[in-house]
Amino acid sequence: MERIPFVNAERIRWCCADRGITLTDLARETGIAVATLEQLGPESAGLTYKQLRKIADFFGRGVLFFIEPDPVNEANAHTPQFRSLANQKPELSPKLKTLIERVERQRDVYLSLKEDLDDVEQAVFDPPPLPANDVPEAARLAREWLAIGAENTFDTYRAAVEAKGILVFRSNGYKGQWQIAKESPILGFSLYDPQCPVIVVKKLSYEPRQSFTLIHELAHVLLHRESSIDDENDFASQQGWEREANAFAGRFLVPDGFLARISDRARPNDVTEFENWLEQPRREWGVSVEVILRRLMDQGRLERNLYTAYRTWRANVAVGRDDEGGSRAYRHREPKHVFGDTFVKTVLSALNARQITLAKASSYLDTLKITDLHKLEQHYAGL
Repeated sequence: MERIPFVNAERIRWCCADRGITLTDLARETGIAVATLEQLGPESAGLTYKQLRKIADFFGRGVLFFIEPDPVNEANAHTPQFRSLANQKPELSPKLKTLIERVERQRDVYLSLKEDLDDVEQAVFDPPPLPANDVPEAARLAREWLAIGAENTFDTYRAAVEAKGILVFRSNGYKGQWQIAKESPILGFSLYDPQCPVIVVKKLSYEPRQSFTLIHELAHVLLHRESSIDDENDFASQQGWEREANAFAGRFLVPDGFLARISDRARPNDVTEFENWLEQPRREWGVSVEVILRRLMDQGRLERNLYTAYRTWRANVAVGRDDEGGSRAYRHREPKHVFGDTFVKTVLSALNARQITLAKASSYLDTLKITDLHKLEQHYAGL
């Protein structure tokens, strides 16, 4: 097989150091012999295109990046948003760092396609001014801006956010390039951009947790105008911006008017019965029982010891296995679940306008097979 004679070995080593891995780790991940990687240099036989493609895909970069002869310009190697997240969580795994950069590239794809679709109505990110020191009012105004109704699910919240010019991605439950590993404590992150922010939510089997993550990240976008990455500890934090984001999410998902519908007299004495007590409002609002209890506690209607007892009991109850597999009979719909309607419809519109090829559309939609891509088109056409 023909080989690429010059491969910039220093750029490969730089990427390894940037991701905190060794050449041995890279060899294991790509299936390339470690000796081949160690011997790369001016006198080596180089790599095949397929081998270099594997390396480029692993690091989330283009093949040309590893052919350029110059050293890496570290100032331009990562975006400010990426550096912000990496600084917040220095322990981020190499795969998660790659996912962040992959999300950034998808946003670039979206903006490029959107710019060329002049005859297609596009959402514009133009948020209202929110009071910096009044989280309850900020949550009320944001809910009003998004035109949130009385009954909701993760999908309705997502659609409302996307309609205002914010891309919302959800990680894939299957192992692959769009997954946040089940064992990772990261629940979501946001990449702030004044033109087109992106929110990424980790897929969980319990959808109300996804809703809270979405609105927590929305708080960072609207209130703080900064990129943020959040793990399980951040969602329990009572300090700084995380406290504000948690309070915003609670107020947004469960406004005061909703709480007025809950009867304290009907509250059971046993915390194990709280879920039955709050089953109807939980389902209507698309939130967890814990969020409702927290709001009741903040209003002075529930003692902290009861809230804590419920959380302790709930932690010992299996909520359900987070999705890592299942039937892929509807593979053609996966891009919709991962990238959202806004992104997918933009790709399909560009394809229909013959601005991109089928191969390009496939690559933008998680390497969807052409037959599945046509099924996706039919799905959106209601066929």
